[in-house]
Amino acid sequence: MLHKRLFMAVALCSGIAWAEVDINQADMAALDGIRGIGPSMSRKILHERDQGKFKSWTDLMARVPGIKNKIADKYSTQGLTVNGQGFAETPTLPP
Repeated sequence: MLHKRLFMAVALCSGIAWAEVDINQADMAALDGIRGIGPSMSRKILHERDQGKFKSWTDLMARVPGIKNKIADKYSTQGLTVNGQGFAETPTLPP
C-alpha cells in the first residue's frame, strides 16, 4: 500500500515537472515555476521579451545575461521551451 502511494506521489510530481512553459507566452508566475528561475531572472526575461519575442534558444542566450548552455539545458529539462522547442546544445564538430 505504501509503495502505491509513493509511486503515485512520484508520478504526480513528474507530471508537474514536465509541464511545458513557453518563454514567449509565460507570465512571471509561470517562469518562477521553473526551478532555477527566480524573480530576478524572470524580470530579465520579461524585459527582453518586451523588446521582441525570442526566436530560438540561441537568441535567448544572447539577450538574457546568465543563461548559457548548462543553464539552458537545466531550464529545458524543467519544461521551459522557446517556440515549443526544448534546448539542444549544438554538437561540437570533430577537428
